[in-house]
Amino acid sequence: MTVLLQTVETADGPFTILEDDGVVLASGWTADPQEIVNRLRPADRPVPVAPAAPVITAATEAVTAYYAGELAAIDAVRVRQHGTAMQLAGWQALRTIEPGRPLTYAGFAAVLGSPSAVRAAASICAKNAPALFVPCHRVLRTGGALGGFAWGLSVKESLLAREAI
Repeated sequence: MTVLLQTVETADGPFTILEDDGVVLASGWTADPQEIVNRLRPADRPVPVAPAAPVITAATEAVTAYYAGELAAIDAVRVRQHGTAMQLAGWQALRTIEPGRPLTYAGFAAVLGSPSAVRAAASICAKNAPALFVPCHRVLRTGGALGGFAWGLSVKESLLAREAI
């Protein structure tokens, strides 16, 4: 078992990735490794978790390629998440939202087969640990307002602008 916790620089700031045997468990725009580890429930955290020397992995290559304009590069990165059946279905559905074609929370709830479950859809986005690879930033409030984002609205806005090109 190889657990890697490393940070790469991006146009939106430091991006830290927690991987276990080449599968992304959590990621986000921070240089604080503990903030990434804390995105997971304690029972789902691999051990040992300590910052690693920079290593080129499929995930780090995908982040670099994404920021170089290859938006689909993040699609092939393997992720592992733990949650309810609805959360797992939601996280899988997030991976099908195309760059430049964001959904509203209501639209995302409809994709999940529960059009009235807008709060549940928002909760699925909020509890998404492998940010970018599971693109929860592609879900907006009705009317196009950004809504929330664990890594800050400026990052979400930047990602959406990058994907709109």
